[in-house]
Amino acid sequence: MYIDVRQASDVQIAYAFSLATGVPLSIKNSGHDYKGRSSGANTLSLWTHNLQSSGAYWQQVYEFAELNNITVIGGYHQTIASGGGWVQAGGHSILSPNYGLGIDRVVEFKVVTPDGVYRTANECQNEDLFWALRGGGGSTYGVVLETSQKVESQLTLQVFTQNATNAAPFLKIVTNNALKWGKEGWGGHIGANNLIKVNPKLTLAEAKASMQPIADYAALMNGTVVIETIPSWNQFFTKYVIGAQSAVGGISVLGTRLIPTVNFETEAGLEGVYELLTGFLPKANPYIVVGTPFLYDYQEGSTSATPAWRNSLWHLGLHETWTFNTTTSAKKAVFESVSEIVQSMRNISQDSGAYFNEGDVPEVLMPFTNMIPSAFLIVGNAWDGKAPVRHVIHVIFKNNVGTSAQCPASRIYHLI
Repeated sequence: MYIDVRQASDVQIAYAFSLATGVPLSIKNSGHDYKGRSSGANTLSLWTHNLQSSGAYWQQVYEFAELNNITVIGGYHQTIASGGGWVQAGGHSILSPNYGLGIDRVVEFKVVTPDGVYRTANECQNEDLFWALRGGGGSTYGVVLETSQKVESQLTLQVFTQNATNAAPFLKIVTNNALKWGKEGWGGHIGANNLIKVNPKLTLAEAKASMQPIADYAALMNGTVVIETIPSWNQFFTKYVIGAQSAVGGISVLGTRLIPTVNFETEAGLEGVYELLTGFLPKANPYIVVGTPFLYDYQEGSTSATPAWRNSLWHLGLHETWTFNTTTSAKKAVFESVSEIVQSMRNISQDSGAYFNEGDVPEVLMPFTNMIPSAFLIVGNAWDGKAPVRHVIHVIFKNNVGTSAQCPASRIYHLI
């Protein structure tokens, strides 16, 4: 049973119904939730995907941006919604190394909190709520109906793609060059024997020189290399993201970890990362998201996501799968295998964290959030202390949040 949310009053009615009947609520935007939290069994679902604001999906946003000669920093799948769990849990992008996470781009939320009040949260009003929404997790503090984001001018991108066989030597080159590439502004995705990277900072000649080690290796292995200039983010997204996606879904168990920059600064650290990656094989393939805000000028404490995002070079993940006829015991073994590999990630990154939306299922809460002395946690509660939302995990209030004299004046677009 669900409510197709079109306006604030729809949410207010749902809250009142839940409080009167005891029926728990869940919130579902586009439904890209690896953990199934947005599906909430035996709940009244608030479906926000038809809101052409928080429910606008990234392909729509990118096409709008292209028409207006701007760039919006967003997700890597066309049907992920712009104002849902992606941004509220942090929101990484392959443009994040230079332009920040999704939570760094948001300047305002409009949200109905569980007391039924439709609120505006930004640096000028409801500042603690604004802080909490920027990284505290989706479906946690209320129902977000609208976001406003900073944008960039149209970006010209240098794009490098490579495919080759023989994973171990490839991963060695990737590991040894990771810090250099990070400092040069590359973002992208890296698999066990392939990568795609983009750079809005370098010229084509500089990009070719930067990626020469991996290009040489691909040529040696009779692999393929493409390096080209693409005039906009939307054109890159259409060619390399939408064009490469399968229409068929699958089942997978996911685990991730943010790998700190310090691990790439010494020979011992590099060897530890390389051994970790090759240790995945052949059971699972590593999947590296170069999407941390490595070069972004961040104001410390301005968001509630784990500080590990700011101190890390890679968002490292893996997944394992099963088939339709896999037994329950075999499925349990898959979960245990993923958790075991994630533990090996933790072993080399003990002071780091993980991404809310892509963490190991039994991951503890601490790696996800900015748990600093000026914050406190209330389990099963929401912003006003009343929480009919079943999947509310926690609330973080940050004391002494600074208030600016005026809200940021920049190129801001309401996603409507």
